[in-house]
Amino acid sequence: MAGFIVIIICLLLLIILLLYKLYRQQKDIYDFADRLERHLDDLLSDKDIEDVEDMEDTLFGKVNEKLGRLSKVWKVRQRTNQEQKETIKELISDISHQTKTPIANQKLYLEILVQELTSKRGQEYLVKMGKQIDKLEFLFQNLVKMSRLETGMILIKKEKEDLVQTLSHAVAQIVPRAAKKQMEISVDTQEKFWILHDRKWTEEAIFNLLDNAVKYTDVGGKIHIEIQPQEIFTRLSIRDTGKGIATERQAQIFTRFYREPEVHEQEGIGIGLFLARQIMELQKGYIEVRSEAGRGSEFILYFPNEE
Repeated sequence: MAGFIVIIICLLLLIILLLYKLYRQQKDIYDFADRLERHLDDLLSDKDIEDVEDMEDTLFGKVNEKLGRLSKVWKVRQRTNQEQKETIKELISDISHQTKTPIANQKLYLEILVQELTSKRGQEYLVKMGKQIDKLEFLFQNLVKMSRLETGMILIKKEKEDLVQTLSHAVAQIVPRAAKKQMEISVDTQEKFWILHDRKWTEEAIFNLLDNAVKYTDVGGKIHIEIQPQEIFTRLSIRDTGKGIATERQAQIFTRFYREPEVHEQEGIGIGLFLARQIMELQKGYIEVRSEAGRGSEFILYFPNEE
């Protein structure tokens, strides 16, 4: 009889112990859920998440650590996005301000032309007016490009087309500017090169590289273009005899709005190379630069041969 009572007591103690453990587990779950909810609220409210050093080895401590890291990453990205927005805001404001001068100049030239249309001075004002119109066109074209970048409007439609023809269209746009600087442009390629690519956007990427080559190469310089087939990629290189790019800056030149310190007097807002890289990456290709300061640059576009 005494043994039976002992068994009953042991069972009761075991039940009490299990109930206590169940109570503690339930309490821990409620506490965990409550703390997690408060930390998520802090995260959503952009508040700092408090550290819990005394709970580092617990489940909540591990979750808290992850949430803390997530909060830091989120804040860094928010700060980066805000900085980019401010940069874009300043850039648009700057371009908007720059458009006022050529517009005002055009109005002035027109007023003078009304009085002196047939005179020699009238012809001079016509030339000046043409330059102001070119400047306006350049500024607005860059506004459109920047808008496309920000809104993700670069839609690639790849078709099997002649890369040589695409290159020819881009070269034709740059020839007048190269001629003004008495530059020589040479092309080494076979007659046709049929590969999958988006003709319109690829032409834009090539033109941006040619534009930089002309812009940053002195009078009488040279540009050599070459297309070569490779096993996996088709290689299109543009090599110039320009000022070159220092090795330590080559990682920066493809970032948005980057311009080298010594070229700020040149027209541009620093999106040409960024846009070219985006276009190539969207076509599953890539772009490479080889350059030394004072010894020219070579930009190479790689197009995948098959997909």
